[in-house]
Amino acid sequence: MAGWRHVGGAAMFRPAAVRRKHMGLSLTTTLRAILLTTAGLVMLSPGQADAQGRRPTPVRAAEVPGGAITAVEVRGNQRIETDTVRSYMLLQPGDTYDADRADRSIRSLFATGLFRDVRISRDGSRLVVDVAENPLISRVAFEGNRRISDDVLRNEVQLRSRAVYTSQLVQADRQRILDLYARRGRFAARVEPKIIELDQNRVDVVFEIQEGDAALVARINFVGNRAYSDSRLREVVSTKEEAFYRFLSNSDTFDPDRLNFDRELLRRYYLRTGYPDVQVGAATAELAPDRSGFFLTYNIDEGQRYTFGTVEITSAFPNLSTADIRRFVEIAPGEWYDGDAVERSAQALADAANLRGFPFVDVQPRITRDAETRKVNITFAVNEAPRIFVERIDINGNTRTQDRVIRREFRLAEGDAFNAAQVRRSRERIRNLGYFSDVQITNSPGSAPDRTILTTQIAERATGEVSVGGGYSTDAGFLADFGLRERNLSGTGLDARLNTTIAQRRSQVDISLTEPAFLDRNLAVGADIFYIQRNLLSVSQYSERRAGFAVRAGYEFNERLRQSWSYSLVNRDIYDIQPGASRFVLEQQGSTLLSQISQTLSYDTRDNLIEPRRGYLVRLGTDFAGLGGDVAYVRARLDGALFLPFERVFGDPDYVLTFFGSAGILHSYGSGNNQDRIVDRFFLGGENLRGFALAGAGPRDLVTNDALGGRMMWTQTTEMRFPLPVPSEIGLIGRAFVDVGALWDTVSGTGIGDTARPRVGAGVGISWRSPFGLINLDVAQAVVKQSYDQTQVFRFGFGTRF
Repeated sequence: MAGWRHVGGAAMFRPAAVRRKHMGLSLTTTLRAILLTTAGLVMLSPGQADAQGRRPTPVRAAEVPGGAITAVEVRGNQRIETDTVRSYMLLQPGDTYDADRADRSIRSLFATGLFRDVRISRDGSRLVVDVAENPLISRVAFEGNRRISDDVLRNEVQLRSRAVYTSQLVQADRQRILDLYARRGRFAARVEPKIIELDQNRVDVVFEIQEGDAALVARINFVGNRAYSDSRLREVVSTKEEAFYRFLSNSDTFDPDRLNFDRELLRRYYLRTGYPDVQVGAATAELAPDRSGFFLTYNIDEGQRYTFGTVEITSAFPNLSTADIRRFVEIAPGEWYDGDAVERSAQALADAANLRGFPFVDVQPRITRDAETRKVNITFAVNEAPRIFVERIDINGNTRTQDRVIRREFRLAEGDAFNAAQVRRSRERIRNLGYFSDVQITNSPGSAPDRTILTTQIAERATGEVSVGGGYSTDAGFLADFGLRERNLSGTGLDARLNTTIAQRRSQVDISLTEPAFLDRNLAVGADIFYIQRNLLSVSQYSERRAGFAVRAGYEFNERLRQSWSYSLVNRDIYDIQPGASRFVLEQQGSTLLSQISQTLSYDTRDNLIEPRRGYLVRLGTDFAGLGGDVAYVRARLDGALFLPFERVFGDPDYVLTFFGSAGILHSYGSGNNQDRIVDRFFLGGENLRGFALAGAGPRDLVTNDALGGRMMWTQTTEMRFPLPVPSEIGLIGRAFVDVGALWDTVSGTGIGDTARPRVGAGVGISWRSPFGLINLDVAQAVVKQSYDQTQVFRFGFGTRF
């Protein structure tokens, strides 16, 4: 009768015929370690462990009178060569038999992990070694796992198909699986390995898993904090308390590896806010008796709060003026101490010295505390660093992306002077490609003391995207979106994209292809084919179609300054003009061909393109139309943005004061039908002037109330962003803003409202960093307006404003 038996902590299923076949061997074994368990009697060899990890002591070989050994005979081996078994023996033909050496031979054979039973006996002058080989693993399987896939578990365990089975490996892999579930917060997981014996001395290993419920973080406490409340510090750490709205996140799942990261977050937060002596002790985690949740406690010794005292710069380079680089220091006497600002200033000074022709620079901030006045005096010592050159740049891990795609992002080349700042910048640029999940650059000694080797280790990730979405925006109405994109086509770095949007008031199809480094040079080239359809019946009682193509090229002057050029040929069709539309709109009916050259020059120092907190952006765009086509004009637009962080004032990085500004002018140099059209002019309201409807401010036909657009425009926005009293991981940010702008200079005629007087809108809004992108909801009131302007209180949209 077939049945299960437990061996070494694993249940083994053996068919009845196999059990009978091996019964004689189990009764005659000389291994005398017998473990009595509730499952039955289990025979353990000296190399095996029981379920509790205990190992029996081998029994010494039988004390047989000595004598010369004439031969060593090996029995029972199937896969293992006889000579291999003999090679592990300490007794060889010609040796005198010694019981101690025989015992050590048994231990040596067990240590190989190849055998589950070894027996040495004497047959006259011959030494007989009886072995029972450990089985081969036919298959490793997992049952009951739903939260962790088979592939992840298979990569975690060491057992592999066609490897030798040992109970020690099974128990080690069982513990690895338990540790893996523990890292996922499932401390109630249970794993039971079961062994199924097959023919030809093979086994299947099956891990039966009961995952249990995740152990969440029930409470986070802080001890020793006086300057900041527990609720404020809970916003700093990445681990969060259990809450119903965190079902899309694992931040409330207990992860022991995350505790040290949270300690570092707390330490850096205090360093940023004036506490240079802060000490964050080891965090303690207590598991609830029912194993359902953890209680975390962080011990903090804040120390005293300091301000900056004197801030000085010393230079070991006679030709490097400290006054010239002083402006790169962002700290000043009297401000609260900020460890991050000290690091940024030291890095900025090193970069500034590099740009001034000093490649080997080491900037060390020397800090002196004055406990009585609670001031920290800083001296930035600009010293000469060791002269080291890059001997070689190695790239590993790029299984798909070509080497040249990665190398062109490096800010230094083989043979250049080693520069840590350029290495960091190179790593940032490679990560910003979006092709890799991890990028690490390390340096190691080269062939000479003044040489170093840079090794880049990367991990590829999927770069193809398929997006299907829908939503609603005030300007476009209800919409559906479908997109295909491959950002690294065939590993060459080509960006290919197809995007389709169907909406109530705006639909479009775009096909684009971009080569970010044409011929591996500082030149990005691309082409676009597009079709756009807009329903402007609610604005000016007409609809518009555009179909055309564009070719473009761009290059960087440096890390901040960039220029791009493009040529576009577009057919514009104004149709579906309503019978009651303005006569100035009726004149626009029909198709026109636009042939246009454009350029954009931008200077960008923002720290983040999606949600900047510091820095500024200046952008100048010009369009030249008239190289063929039906219209001739010059259009220019200047945009600017400034972001000022208020973290030092309020202690939260989400406090940011922003200023936006824009000015535009359109000048036609054609005559008659070559004059600019309504689709070429600027419009004011909606996105660029909240409190007013789309195209709700500016020149308008007073009879039909149709917006006509203008040739002169300016706007200015002041906006304060601030955190809302909700958990930060929800991603809600509050905003208070004032928008000011004016639009004028339209077509000539009677019955037109056209004035350069400014309009003003003010209000508040909420931005949500959703899984689908940034979503904005604004509530605004038109404070200063003209009688014919159209206002709008609520506005809903996607993406950033600038």
